[in-house]
Formats: sequence, C-alpha cells, structure tokens
Amino acid sequence: MDAEFVIRPATDCEEDINSILSLVKELAEYEKAADEAKATVDLLRQNLFKTPFAHALLAFQVTPDRSTSSPAVGLALYFFNFSTWTGRPGLYLEDLFVKPEFRGKGIAKAFFAELAKVAQEKNCARMDWAVLKWNTPSIDFYEKGLGASAMSEWVGMRLEEDGIENLKKFAL
Repeated sequence: MDAEFVIRPATDCEEDINSILSLVKELAEYEKAADEAKATVDLLRQNLFKTPFAHALLAFQVTPDRSTSSPAVGLALYFFNFSTWTGRPGLYLEDLFVKPEFRGKGIAKAFFAELAKVAQEKNCARMDWAVLKWNTPSIDFYEKGLGASAMSEWVGMRLEEDGIENLKKFAL
C-alpha cells in the first residue's frame, strides 16, 4: 500500500458504529440511492453486535505517531450463508466501500485479504458479492485485480418488507 493503513474488526463502541453509519451513507450516495439507506446507530448496534447477523471490518489510516486516524476510511460488511451443494458455509460480502480520496492505495485488496482469512478460518467454500452493473471500476477491479468471475447465469432476486408481508397469504 502507498500509505500505511490498518484493518480491524469493528467493535461495539460509539466511534466504530458512527464510522460504519457514515460510510454506509457515503456508499449509498455513491450508488445513487441515498434515500434508501435506513440504517441507524441503534439498528447497527443491535444487528452487528447484540444479535450479530453480520460483521464489519474497518480500515484506518495510521498517523505519524503510529496511532490510527479517526474516523475510518473504509468498510467491509459481511455475513455467512450456506451452500447446499458444497455442504459448507460461504462468506457473503454485503458492502465494501473505501472513501474516494483513499482509493488506489491497496485498501480494497487488503480488505479482501482479511476476508479470505475469515473465510478460511470458517471453512467457507466460496466468497460471493454483488456489484451494480454500471460500476465498471469495481467490476474491473474484481475481475482483473482479484481474478473474480461474474456469475452471468444467476439473477439476483429480492423481496422488500411489503413483499415479505405479502408472503403470509401462502401460509398453510
């Protein structure tokens, strides 16, 4: 990396949770969906730390006195899924975001290295993530920089809260 950075797991402290929320909001703006980001400090605390449905890694710049900068300059948020075909867990990267002024310094690659460690420790058969079709810089990075393959045979599907509620009509 050009500059010195450190990546570590997020903790249940106010500073880390505020950093996560700030980075999520910046990511939502980058993805042209700022109004869709509904996360709050309380929701993040509950769902990342009290009932840990997901996990977060944060990147910080190291200052000349060897302490870390604040707030965080990057975020990788992930959770575990399960593959019936492999019979093993998988790691799903929900979001990866590095502040624009810190891009090109190796932080995203370092995030993937940390995620690979986690995936191997948990005996994951694969790592998956999604990227917006218009995000060609990220697609190029994933394909050329990481050697990832696009899964063109799969189409992402989603139900939002109203759709989930509507499923009740199918209950036996």
